[in-house]
Amino acid sequence: MNKKVLVGIISLIPISVFAHHGVASLGAAGLEGPGAPLETSSSATLPEGSWLFYGKLDYVKWKKYSWSEFPDQKDEYYFWTYGIGYGVKPYLSAYMFIPYYTKKEIKENPSGGQYNFTSSGFADISFMAVLGYKYDKGFKLVPKKESLDDMMDWHFTTYFGFSIPTGDYNGSAVDKVRNDFEADMATGFGKPYIRIGQTATKQFVSNPRFTILFDTNYIKFFEKTYSYKNPDGSNKKYKYGDEFRFNTALTYRVLTIPERKLRLDTSIEATYQYNQRDKEDGIKAEGSGGKILYGVLGGRLYYKNTSLGIGVKLPVWKRLNEESTQQGGEGKENYRLIITFSALF
Repeated sequence: MNKKVLVGIISLIPISVFAHHGVASLGAAGLEGPGAPLETSSSATLPEGSWLFYGKLDYVKWKKYSWSEFPDQKDEYYFWTYGIGYGVKPYLSAYMFIPYYTKKEIKENPSGGQYNFTSSGFADISFMAVLGYKYDKGFKLVPKKESLDDMMDWHFTTYFGFSIPTGDYNGSAVDKVRNDFEADMATGFGKPYIRIGQTATKQFVSNPRFTILFDTNYIKFFEKTYSYKNPDGSNKKYKYGDEFRFNTALTYRVLTIPERKLRLDTSIEATYQYNQRDKEDGIKAEGSGGKILYGVLGGRLYYKNTSLGIGVKLPVWKRLNEESTQQGGEGKENYRLIITFSALF
C-alpha cells in the first residue's frame, strides 16, 4: 500500500428527483495529496487489497408553503447509506452501497385535521466499479505507488454503476389512509437503474494545498408497473426522469500534523443538476423535473485510518417545471445536512 495514502473516503450524497433516492460519489485522500470534497467525486482509487467501510446521513428539511395551496407537504427526509469498498487493483476499485430511507410527509385528513404519512425501509442495493488513470506524457493506469510529484499530475476516473430492485416500491408508494399513489415516497424503484460518470482532479502546482475537481454523470431509469390500480382498473406505470449532473469543487488543506496523522480540509462546491420529467402512465408528469444549482460548504477531518465529513448543501438557483407546484421537489429544500464517516483497513 502506498504509505502516502492515509484514509479512503466515499461521499454518498443523496441527490434526487423529488429527493426519492440516493447516489454515490467516490473519493480517497491522504495526509498528502489531493483533497476529496463531500459531493463531487474525486479521481482517487482505493489502495490495492484495502477495504473501506462507510456510513453517511443526508438530512433534508423541506420548505413549507400555504396549506391552502399544498394540503400535502413533504416535511423531512433521512437518507442513511452504508457502503463497503475494495481495492481490486491500484487502478480498479469496487463498491457496494446499502441505503436506508425515512421520508415524512404531513397530509390533510379528509375527516379533519392532519396526519403524518411516513415511509421507511431499506432501498435498492447498488454496485459501482471505478477505473483510475492519469496523464503523464500520455494516459496510463494509476500505478501501485506514486510520489508527491506524481500526485500533481492530472488524475481521472471513469465509473459505472447499477442497482438491483431490493427496496419496497409498491407498499411504500401508497398512502393507505387515502389510497393515494406517491412514487416519490417509495423506498425502491422496482427496476434497476444505470449510472455512468467521469472525473478529473488536479492539485495546484503553485500551492499543493489546493485541489480542483470536476465530476459529470448520468443516471438512466426505466418504467415500472405497480400493483396500484388506476380508476380504470389498469395498473399504475411510472418512470422516474433521467438525471444529468456536472459538479465542480475546490478543496483546501487547512491543517496537517504528520506526527499525529491528522489532516483537516475545507471545501466549496457547485453542483448543477438537470432532471428530466417523470412519466406517469406514459405521459410526462407536470410539476416534475427542471434545473438546479446547489452550493455546498463543508470540511473533512482525517485521523489515522478514519475520516469525518460535515457539510451544508443549499439551492442557490433553480428553474423548475411548474415550479409553484413543486413543494418537496429538489431545489425546494430549506437545507441539507451531510455527515459522513469512513475507515480504511
